[in-house]
Amino acid sequence: MAPPLLSLRNVTVMRGNCAALREVNLELAAGEHVCILGPNGCGKSTLIKTITRECYPLARDRCSISILGHERWNIFELRSLLGIVSPDLLVSCTTEATGKDVVLSGFFSSTRILPHHHPEPELLGRAEAALERLGIAHLADRPVAQMSSGEAKRTLIARALVHNPQTLLFDEPSNALDIGARLQLRETLRALAQSGLGILLVTHHVSEIIPEIERVVLLREGRILADGPKAAILTEENLSKLFNAKVRLGHHDGYFHLY
Repeated sequence: MAPPLLSLRNVTVMRGNCAALREVNLELAAGEHVCILGPNGCGKSTLIKTITRECYPLARDRCSISILGHERWNIFELRSLLGIVSPDLLVSCTTEATGKDVVLSGFFSSTRILPHHHPEPELLGRAEAALERLGIAHLADRPVAQMSSGEAKRTLIARALVHNPQTLLFDEPSNALDIGARLQLRETLRALAQSGLGILLVTHHVSEIIPEIERVVLLREGRILADGPKAAILTEENLSKLFNAKVRLGHHDGYFHLY
């Protein structure tokens, strides 16, 4: 059997004096479509940063993290396997850099092309292909600062795709998007999932969970509250406990929504 994409065992991560993740056990299969759902401050972004090696867990005998069966990775090799789309990247990329520059920057783990970067023709071709795949080839020469929030978000997704990763990690992807851009983003996520890419969606919006997501993990106060098939996990009882509020749950056309 192929090793899991991600395996966390008894992982505790400190942010300052507080434990942002507490004894987390989580395993994700390669190619799996999963949503990590929880309120603000529950540890979702810390989980993403732990996966990408921006945060590290407390060193304990029972604690371990492995990605595709390996506990140690060259960070540049790891980033070629996991495409990241996050609000932090969006802030960093809001510059005079063009769409093509931002996509090319994915090869250099930066957010723009710097003077010492010299992309070869092969990389230029792959960047153009990624822009084309997202339907934004017309943004290649447009500065990110002149793009709409939806256009900038799709440019970041193209950046994440440029390595042909096995899985895409989306951290609160609809932040700062208007209704039209959110709907377009959902369709983009669906197309990527249907293409065979693994999707790890991290959000506090139930409405962002696309029909292709089969599994949902509920995260509250740094702990996993529930983990399992979407239909079994997304219940009014579970979500009321998760968000500490009485909620009603609706379901239409493959999507769930709260009210």
